[in-house]
Formats: sequence, C-alpha cells, structure tokens
Amino acid sequence: MSKTDRGRFLEDFRLGETLIHAVPRTITSGDVALYTALYGSRFALFASDSFARSMGLPGAPLDPLLVFHSVFGKSVPDVSLNAVANLGYAEGRFLAPVYSGDTLSATSEVIGLKENSNGRTGVVYVRTTGRNQDGADVLSYARWVMVRKRDTDAAVETHVPELAASVPAAGLAVPQGLSAAAFDPALAGTRHFWEDYEAGERIDHVDGMTIEEAEHRLATRLYHNTARVHFNSHAERGERFGRCIVYGGHIISLAHGLSFNGLAGSLGVAAINAGRHVAPCFAGDTIYAWSEILERAALPGRSDLGALRLRLIAAKDRPCHDFPDQIGTGYDPAVVLDLDIWTLMPRRGAT
Repeated sequence: MSKTDRGRFLEDFRLGETLIHAVPRTITSGDVALYTALYGSRFALFASDSFARSMGLPGAPLDPLLVFHSVFGKSVPDVSLNAVANLGYAEGRFLAPVYSGDTLSATSEVIGLKENSNGRTGVVYVRTTGRNQDGADVLSYARWVMVRKRDTDAAVETHVPELAASVPAAGLAVPQGLSAAAFDPALAGTRHFWEDYEAGERIDHVDGMTIEEAEHRLATRLYHNTARVHFNSHAERGERFGRCIVYGGHIISLAHGLSFNGLAGSLGVAAINAGRHVAPCFAGDTIYAWSEILERAALPGRSDLGALRLRLIAAKDRPCHDFPDQIGTGYDPAVVLDLDIWTLMPRRGAT
C-alpha cells in the first residue's frame, strides 16, 4: 500500500461528503510582513495597530485575502491537486476578523459534480469553511474546479448546485466593535468616502506590478498550496503551457493591492460574489487593474459604514486607462481576472 498521496480524481468525490483538510496553520506577523512584501498592500486598517484600535478593534486584523489564500491552500491537496483549472467562486463571506497568532483550519463539503462531455474531466463544486482556533467560522465560500478522471469509464454522480449571483449587502458581516466614527482620511491616504462613489463609475488604478518568478512561487508555498502547476517546472515542461502558471489568488491580491490608488478608504473585502480567472499568468507578466462600481449599498443600522460592490478587473501587459473589458462575446485578450466583491467603506460625517 502506497504511503504517498497523488490526490483525488473526479470519480473519487462523493456528493455530500466532508473533506477535513490537513495541517492547521498559525498565522504570524512574519506572514503579514511577507504578504505586504509580495503585494504592496497599504490599506491602513491592516497596516497599523493604532489605526485599527482607533476604529474599535483590538489591533490590526489580517487582510481578508491573506485569510482567503491560507484557507484555500488547505483545500488544494484534497480538492484540486489534479485540477485542470480553477473555474470560479461564489457566495464568499468573510465572517469574522483574524489576527496574528490565530490558527486557521478548513473543511470542504462536496456540493456538486458533473462529468464533461469528453469523458476525461469534470467539475467538482465544494463549499469550503475556514475556522479559527476556537472553532469559530471566519470564512465560507463556494468554488468549482475542473478535475481529471483517473478512469475514463468510471461512473460519476451528477448534480449542479444553485449558487446565488451575489451576497446581499444586508448579509455582510461587519467586524465586531468596528466603528468608522474616528476614521482619519489623511492617515488612510484618501479624500473619498462611501458617498463619493457612484454606480457605473470606473476607476483606473494606474500603477502596474510585474510578477517575478521567485515571488509567485514563494506565495504558493506560503499558503501551503501544493498544486504542482505553480512551482514544479520539471513536471510542467511537457504540459499544456510548458512552464509554471501563477496561482490565481496571487493575481487577486496583486489587483487588490493596486486598487489602493482610487479605493484607499476601503476597510477590507467583505464578500466575494463571483470570480473568474479568465486567462493564465506567467512570470514576467505585468499586472494592471481597474474597478467598476456596481452598487452602493447602505448597511442596516449603520450610519458610519456603507458597502461598495466592485467589479475588479486585472489585465496583463496593458495599462487600464481605456478599461479593457469585453469585445463581443469574449474578453479582451489582456484580461486575466474578473472579480465581483463587496468592500466596506467609511461614510462622511460618521458618528
């Protein structure tokens, strides 16, 4: 009996089963510093303990996307080690803040399966939940991934789950104690509040960031992501692209870090409504980003905070001043990420 694990193939999944992901991980200040070094994120709430305390929190929480990647990475060995592609996300909710020193663990429930017509691959749908050391849920999201079959003749159950198009603004979780009454726009690096953004507005985030080979591999290992397509060049030479592709979450964090220029007042990603990795990225690509304001929503019972629903687009090797988007029924060739998120934003004159 082999003592090593080659990962699950499509026919190994069962509807309704719960996968307990190995190796809980304690997130430290070193992880936070490395995350900042990788993506250049400058949002004040996650950068400064004193700023966070002025807003009612015990200290600076982790950037929600660092939490997302850490939980996502836990799921890779059990869900997507034999994946062809990660296809999309839905119903992602950040449920509670995570702090340096907290330990994250994760489980996934198989909520859908569907074999592709080629008989060689299919789609696995899972709902992954991340928890802290006290067993409290901190993150929940659904994702679907195309996975290879081991045996093309193996039977596969079929069920495609119904997933919501977006998380309702009223269902967003605001960190306990968070208050924008003392929000300091000068320290945050912004002049703009929730009221200053309008649905339909597009914001070019201007700056670009080139992906270095060592950085994206380092990020993959930081999150315990074991998918060989991201770090094993020897294994990938004979595959489709002939080289390692960049972990899609790396692009998400690069684009979100770039969004500081235009959305500096953001108090963090509160939900992931939908997402698609449109095209692969490789070392040497330069990422640019722009955002479209899809919706501005008030939060029940809150006069200090509002929510902005954003469509965050990342493009490679093309500045976004002309907003590369869709041409006809397909994406502009430069587009690599299309992400629909909610973010929290202070309101002007908050009390």
